Amino acid sequence: MSPLLVEIEATDGAARTGRVVTARGSYRVPAFLPVGTRGAVKGLDAVDLESLGAEIVLANTYHLLLRPGAETVAALGGLHRFTGWTGPTLTDSGGFQVHSLRPRVDDDGVTFTSVYDGAEVRLTPERAVEAQGLLGADIQMALDVCATLPADPAVLRTAVARTAAWASRARRHHERLAVRAEGQALFGIVQGGTDAALRTESALRTVALDFDGYAVGGLSVGEPRAAMLETLATTVPLLPADRPRYLMGVGDPVGLVEAVALGVDQFDCVAPTRLARHGTMWTSAGQLNLRNARFARDAGPLDAACRCPTCARYSRGYLRHLLLVGEPTAGRLLSLHNLAFVLDLLDQARRAIAAGTLDGLRARVAGAWAR
Repeated sequence: MSPLLVEIEATDGAARTGRVVTARGSYRVPAFLPVGTRGAVKGLDAVDLESLGAEIVLANTYHLLLRPGAETVAALGGLHRFTGWTGPTLTDSGGFQVHSLRPRVDDDGVTFTSVYDGAEVRLTPERAVEAQGLLGADIQMALDVCATLPADPAVLRTAVARTAAWASRARRHHERLAVRAEGQALFGIVQGGTDAALRTESALRTVALDFDGYAVGGLSVGEPRAAMLETLATTVPLLPADRPRYLMGVGDPVGLVEAVALGVDQFDCVAPTRLARHGTMWTSAGQLNLRNARFARDAGPLDAACRCPTCARYSRGYLRHLLLVGEPTAGRLLSLHNLAFVLDLLDQARRAIAAGTLDGLRARVAGAWAR
């Protein structure tokens, strides 16, 4: 029996809203997971995330495995005590980060070079499960093989075959893992690029292993948004309705609401905070570049419709000044706003689904972001 319980409260077409109940607590879906790469969202802390209304946070297995080490995190009480975050957490497998380092991949696992000290590191499906067990998140991900798109069909076929084989190994190892959080869930990942046949094959093979939840990986890695959405339309209906459906690495406003309409329950992405640190702000009227000179004497908030702490107190002119002089406070204040914007957008999606008005939200977001 899955340690997760999915309680669907309302639907609007394929979109759905409700709660996912974990051993630690629940989170509302559709949900956005702030990305705490090294155990923190850059520039923010657990109190910030709580104040913004985040309900579940992602931590990065790759980075924490290398620094300070999964065993050290376990010795310090696991992720929750280590980071001060008390709500549910999810750890990714590290597969995407490893993929970006051009590792040596074989049927058994991957070998890569540490970005910290150049040491050679070996990661297998079993080691990924063990590391995430030590980290102690409420949800962990099986190790997968991701391919940058466009990719040769042979590369995609190999990725699908290895992902399926590794998923089976991870599932077996997780069941007998002695060191892991009580009720820790395990999600499988569907690969296959934008090839409908490969996506179908990967989804069916992954579902057959009876994971606690299912992720769609290997998208938003170079393909047009239309291709991503077409792939989701093929893949999501193949995933069990009684388990969470997770689209990994997608966080742009249009992509979020369109994926919600296709039945996706949760998302993660570094884009909102990464862009914020460089002055690219997300607002209800669309995107703006705070470095633009026209904001130098602008006394208004970043977004008059936003209720975040940054918009409640500071002007565009002041925030631009902090950004241009390299004041670290800028990264924090701007990250707070962009993250608040995305969390609020998903809250709007939940309310729209409950009211049966999701198409109206999709139209408003598309209109604002087409400018």
